[in-house]
Amino acid sequence: MELASGHTVEELEGEELKRMERDFLGYTDGAVRIMPGRWFFPSAFVKFAENYYKFKFRESDVVVMTWPKCGTTWTQEIVWTMRNNPDLDNPEAKISTFNRVPFIEMDTILASKNIPPSEDDAGLMAAFEKLCPDGDPKEGIFFQIAQATPDSRTLKTHLPFSLLHPELLDTAKVVYVARNPMDVVVSFLHHSRLLKVTDFAGTLDQFVQYFVDDDLLYGPYWLHLKEAWERRDHPNLHFVFFEELKKNNLAELRKLNKFLETNLTEEQLQKVARYTNFSEMKVREDQQADDLRNSLANQDYLNSHGGFLRKGEVGDWKQHLGLEHKAMIDHWIERHLKDIGVSFPHSS
Repeated sequence: MELASGHTVEELEGEELKRMERDFLGYTDGAVRIMPGRWFFPSAFVKFAENYYKFKFRESDVVVMTWPKCGTTWTQEIVWTMRNNPDLDNPEAKISTFNRVPFIEMDTILASKNIPPSEDDAGLMAAFEKLCPDGDPKEGIFFQIAQATPDSRTLKTHLPFSLLHPELLDTAKVVYVARNPMDVVVSFLHHSRLLKVTDFAGTLDQFVQYFVDDDLLYGPYWLHLKEAWERRDHPNLHFVFFEELKKNNLAELRKLNKFLETNLTEEQLQKVARYTNFSEMKVREDQQADDLRNSLANQDYLNSHGGFLRKGEVGDWKQHLGLEHKAMIDHWIERHLKDIGVSFPHSS
């Protein structure tokens, strides 16, 4: 099967599929690889792939693009706040980020476990009915909300450039965030155990092996990163490392301010920095826990290990990965990233 992007679909079969379904209990409808690239997705991706590739971006859009667990939630809150709430007085800030910053391909993720949003997700469904009065929820609630959201949109995606419209960067601004693979693995493991849509039931050793084999959702990370790194000089792309955003937060916000053309004052930037501090965001997440997040999370794991915002630290991998894990990921970095020229600051 050929997709609109020119990619082809390979379905996982046999022992490989059995192993995947054993370790990822959320993959109840199978999984696919999108070639070339070996991009890994639940089978539901195929239904929506053409919509994603043909998504109509606008000149006023800002797209926050990352591989999973590279700081997406934090960055999208920073970008949205800079564009819409620099004085911290916008009442829309109290609305769930699912509604303020549409996640373009979230329908694919939900469909992998057959958890479509329902009437119980009152805030999301209200937004859908308001923005898409003639819409059909079966055709993708998040995708249709993203389409119908008025200017100026801040959008989120984990898709790589090659699976999105080729004119994306010539049309809209993109903020791409990269993060040290060691911390990505630890954070993604937590995320994959927390979410019912993946429901990882395996061990840390197995998860690291899946990572270095490029067999995690949205994988391979190195190719995702390579596609962005090769475009880093495009005037509509702002490439930032998670580690720099943490260590030199105000300095990075000033760079974003220039890129986004938000023209914020130093006082406003300091307000944004305080408001989007990880601890402040974690408090708000607990206060704003919505029905969709609750329906997505394994509650026992949520109660014992925390929610969607875990630690947001640089170097936390040292508390979790052993020497063998580090050696495996170091070899992965050497094999895939050395020639690209990417190195991760403040991560040793």
